[in-house]
Amino acid sequence: MKHNAFVVLSVLFLGLTVGCQHPSNTSDNTSSSQITNQTSQNALVNQELAQKALNSNLAYDLVESLTVEVGPRLAGTDKDLIAVEWAMNKLNSLGFDKVYKEAVQVPVWERGYANASITAPFAQPLVITALGGSVATPKGGIEAQIVRFDSLAALEAADPSLVKDKIVFIDHKTERHRNGKGYGMTVGGRSKGAVAAAKKGAVAIVIRSIGTDSDRMAHTGVMRYQQGVAKIPAAAMSNPDADLINAMLKRDSKITLALDMSSKNLGTATSYNVIAEVTGSSKPDEIVLIGAHLDSWDEGTGAIDDGAGVAIVTAAGKLIQDLPKKPARTVRVVLYAAEEIGLIGGKAYAKAHEQELAKHYIAAESDFGAGKIYQLDVKVNPQVFEQVLAEHHGMKTVGVEMGNNKAYGGPDVSMLPNYGVPVASLRQDGTDYFDYHHTPNDTLDKIVPSALAQNVAVYAQFAYTMAQSEIDLRPILAKDK
Repeated sequence: MKHNAFVVLSVLFLGLTVGCQHPSNTSDNTSSSQITNQTSQNALVNQELAQKALNSNLAYDLVESLTVEVGPRLAGTDKDLIAVEWAMNKLNSLGFDKVYKEAVQVPVWERGYANASITAPFAQPLVITALGGSVATPKGGIEAQIVRFDSLAALEAADPSLVKDKIVFIDHKTERHRNGKGYGMTVGGRSKGAVAAAKKGAVAIVIRSIGTDSDRMAHTGVMRYQQGVAKIPAAAMSNPDADLINAMLKRDSKITLALDMSSKNLGTATSYNVIAEVTGSSKPDEIVLIGAHLDSWDEGTGAIDDGAGVAIVTAAGKLIQDLPKKPARTVRVVLYAAEEIGLIGGKAYAKAHEQELAKHYIAAESDFGAGKIYQLDVKVNPQVFEQVLAEHHGMKTVGVEMGNNKAYGGPDVSMLPNYGVPVASLRQDGTDYFDYHHTPNDTLDKIVPSALAQNVAVYAQFAYTMAQSEIDLRPILAKDK
């Protein structure tokens, strides 16, 4: 009874707060009572969506199916195409109004083996993994002295004479934060470290894993080369092994490491963005986009990254599909290709749909595991920011607070604000996300079903509210992009 009373109060609050607003595209002939009635109806539907989501196992069943029946699905591999077929079959079986796929050209990379060991003065094996896109070592491997740096910035500032003919070791620890901001502080060493090291004459680079765990497992992730700069092998070592090397360096400044990797690039292949739609009842050409990425790294089964996201947005879309009356705008579920290797599916989508991006009302992506959503951030016209938050007040019944106007939307939709598309970030609790991220430990058991269901509830509420909204979210001012 206490919960029901809170729902009623939420509906009344919405009626009072949003009903008194004056949306820019609402006719002057529309009475305030009509606006209030519609707002109250929307709030009731939102609470119904949330309750159904919290009582449903659909999202968990979906991510279980994906991780068990497909498993790791590195872009450009046979498993990637199996995942596309899986997604098409699931979306069709769920009864979406429209299901289709769009071809995307992706680079193909093979991990191969990666071995490393300290050979002197304290011989010990290390646990490493190749970084995505890395070249192999020369046949027979590399053996050279380590040179350690606290960060990418320290490497970039170093005298080249300290680096030449050595193996660079970037030892930058990733801090644990609920919002994952520690990742942003360290990930540059993974993505840019090989170029910085090669420019100074290094023969290879091995970084401390970009992760918050203390497991003896290495975290993979994409790295990049630069045209005109030598391509050197790049790997990540487990956090305990990084600690081991630091202990060795306290005893002897000259540590020799042997590295042997067989990774290689295999050209390009065709993958697909997979798309499903709930057709809008009165504004079918306007799009509310909720997305996730279908590909994963090849080390784990891709459960939290991003099987969870695939399940969340698909289940949310299904709840809206099954409503007795469809919302005004079309809700488009996009399962992006090849996010892990450079947001390729996201970029391809933006290019393919450039002519209709003016009709994209708002976009959001789920790509941060399955922790509970605790805050809603948006990026909309600042003049309507408070109105937008007022429309989403009902989310408080499932534990979501209203946030700021600084959202970036998620990796695959992060480029859309440059086209004027408003975005939202439904902030998940990522306290332990980087314990498992890009490791063999990214498996189904890390997902808590009740937290996953809460995500579905929030995404369903968000998508429905935005599909019904009468607020003009644009323009996003240039200074706010």
